[in-house]
Amino acid sequence: MISIFDLFKIGIGPSSSHTVGPMRAARQFVLELERERLLAATATLRVALHGSLGETGKGHGSSEAVLAGLEGGQPELIDVDAMRARVAEIRASRQLHLLGGHILRFVEPEHLLYFRKPLPAHPNGMRFEAFDAAGAPLAERSYYSVGGGFIVSGVAT
Repeated sequence: MISIFDLFKIGIGPSSSHTVGPMRAARQFVLELERERLLAATATLRVALHGSLGETGKGHGSSEAVLAGLEGGQPELIDVDAMRARVAEIRASRQLHLLGGHILRFVEPEHLLYFRKPLPAHPNGMRFEAFDAAGAPLAERSYYSVGGGFIVSGVAT
C-alpha cells in the first residue's frame, strides 16, 4: 500500500526521477555491498547512468545525487547545501567515502559514465559495479528510477 507520504515527499530536485531515485539506488547498492561483506574489499566503483539519466543527468543533478547516495545520503534527510559542498570536495579530492567511511579513489570522468542508450526495463536506468584491488568484479546491480523517487532493481544486461 502506498501512502500520501510516499507520493508527496520533500527531497532534492528538480526531478525526483533524476535525483531522489538515483540517490536511493546508489545508497542501496552500497548497503548491499556492506550486507554481503564486500564493502571492505571494494577498491573502485563504476556507475553508468542510462537513457534519460544518461542524457540529462549532469544538468538535472543526477551525478550529485549518486555521489551523495554512495556516501550514504538519504533524500529526505540531506542538507542540500552541505551535499553540494561535499560533492565539490569529492570532485577536488577524487575520494569517495562509501557510507561515510570506506574511502576509495573516485575520478568522476572515469567512474561515472553517461549513456543515451537505455537499459532494457525503463528509460531511467543505472548500473553499479564494484571491483576489488586487482580489478576483479565483486558485484553488479542495475536499478531503475521509475518516478516519484521510487526505484526497482533489475537485470543488468
